[in-house]
Amino acid sequence: MPAAKDPMLQIDNLHATVGGTPILDGLSLTVNAGEVHAIMGPNGAGKSTLAYVLGGRPGYDVTAGSVRFAGEDLLALDPHERAAAGLFLGFQYPVEIPGVSGMQFLREALNAQRKTHGQEPLSGGDFLKLAREKAALLRMDAEMLKRPVNVGFSGGEKKRFEMVQMGILDPGFAVLDETDSGLDIDALRIVGDGINAIMRQKAGGPDKGVLLITHYQRLLDYVRPDVVHVLSKGRIVKSGGPELAHLLEEQGYEAVAA
Repeated sequence: MPAAKDPMLQIDNLHATVGGTPILDGLSLTVNAGEVHAIMGPNGAGKSTLAYVLGGRPGYDVTAGSVRFAGEDLLALDPHERAAAGLFLGFQYPVEIPGVSGMQFLREALNAQRKTHGQEPLSGGDFLKLAREKAALLRMDAEMLKRPVNVGFSGGEKKRFEMVQMGILDPGFAVLDETDSGLDIDALRIVGDGINAIMRQKAGGPDKGVLLITHYQRLLDYVRPDVVHVLSKGRIVKSGGPELAHLLEEQGYEAVAA
């Protein structure tokens, strides 16, 4: 028999509040190395709250439960320490950073992580080669990376830039919060292919994990999940294979989660 996979992300009985209002109510979830899990659920179920709690966003307070990432107590780490440990958070609404070029932003982020791991910073030439390679995966003109971060970008361009960032940082685990939001059909396919190329490549390296948070099944046509979870009222109420996402599309959340 093959050896069991080690849990990469293990959430146990997680409770969290936002502004004093309880949102997560005993959420438990385990994602093993090499797996893609999708979380679907209605508005207000706690999907984005879960993403922000994992990323360490201020104002999202854990009141009970635990989260372990790659064997570490994730909740004990500051946001930059979580990133250095290999956790990547993709935002539903990527922010604009006027006055900071994409190239500058990405190179500083990568070299900060390399420094944490005792590695030498990438030279300008090596970084440019890497940035062009990852931009090509997302069919993004590398010249766009010279512009201020996300300024003047369309919704699809912002999401593609974020996936380029993920490719450059090469995280061990990605939490992607409604990455499909605002994407047309072509952009959805490009972003889905990019996620697969970045997070599902083996190439002799360590297995990676992905937690996809989405309202709709359409992204899952391109990034096929191993497990689909239904989140309702702050906890996982049902889990299944990819067919569960199609059932949700057909019958709605109330029918499936009842």
